[in-house]
Amino acid sequence: MVLNKKLLRVGYSSALVAMMASLAACGGGSQTATPDADTEMAAGSDLSGSVLVDGSSTVFPISEAMAEEFGAVNPDVAVTVGVSGTGGGFKKFCAGETDITGASRPITQEEIDLCAEAGIEYIELPIALDGLTVVVNPENDFVDCITTEELATIWEPDAQGTITSWNQVRSDFPDQPLGLYGPGTDSGTYDFFMEAVGTGGESRGDYTASEDDNVIVQGVSSDPNGLGFFGLAYYLENQDSLKALEIDGGEGCVAPSAETVADNSYQPLSRPEFIYVKQSVADDPAVAAFVDFYISPDNKGLVDEVGYISLPDDVGELVLARFEEQTTGTVFEGGSPVGVRLKEVL
Repeated sequence: MVLNKKLLRVGYSSALVAMMASLAACGGGSQTATPDADTEMAAGSDLSGSVLVDGSSTVFPISEAMAEEFGAVNPDVAVTVGVSGTGGGFKKFCAGETDITGASRPITQEEIDLCAEAGIEYIELPIALDGLTVVVNPENDFVDCITTEELATIWEPDAQGTITSWNQVRSDFPDQPLGLYGPGTDSGTYDFFMEAVGTGGESRGDYTASEDDNVIVQGVSSDPNGLGFFGLAYYLENQDSLKALEIDGGEGCVAPSAETVADNSYQPLSRPEFIYVKQSVADDPAVAAFVDFYISPDNKGLVDEVGYISLPDDVGELVLARFEEQTTGTVFEGGSPVGVRLKEVL
């Protein structure tokens, strides 16, 4: 099963909300988890309005799950969640077209300048942790662990047209064509991966690129010689048709998992995920209630449920304070989050 089934949920979420409201009116039960009294009060069941969310395909499953559960409590608030990629999402956000944008990397200096030119101030909120996962076809029986240096050899710009076979990556690999699949250059996942493995932030251009991670899933799962990368959730949803590689960043081979991401041992491919909230709408009752719901510790289970790693409690408290105080700007100053510890920078 691929995550396009999750995409379909957006289309029927309004119908689901209406059905649940009807059941509640009749005294019927529901399988959806009910927020506790504090969360429900924060959300406000009498709210109405709209919230426009766009951005990262990696963050999308979290935002979509939050929107559905929030809508169950607040059926008169329309939360629309789109997927334009991190870069595409920031373009819309800095143009004032959206209230919230999801990002799988921090805002860049170029995007900071773009928002400043448009007078858009923003509140940067880490919302989860992720382990960027390198996958191959399950028929691949010759590699279980790959080094970051080997990944740089595969993906660096100079590899285009020259590194075309697996045995050019490691001499004991077979002489078989190298099939590459990855996010497009508008993706925050692309940006983070290239920085983390050491390609200088850029890559070869002769690979199958898509902003839709499901295209990468399908490409690698149908290509015996394929290799690709995306967020951990997409691997977990498709692990029957993919094989995840362990990563050696210099400290030995470590497999991607919730545990290795949480304890910071899966390096350098562990990363934070973000939402950015437009400060000018942060006091709007519908937007404020949705963001409160999104970052509430009571709803951490939704993050875990869709395959990501919820923030530690002490970090979550710092995020809550950041929104309550409407602290604007970024703690990364347009730089890379590779190896970052959120508690140290928030």
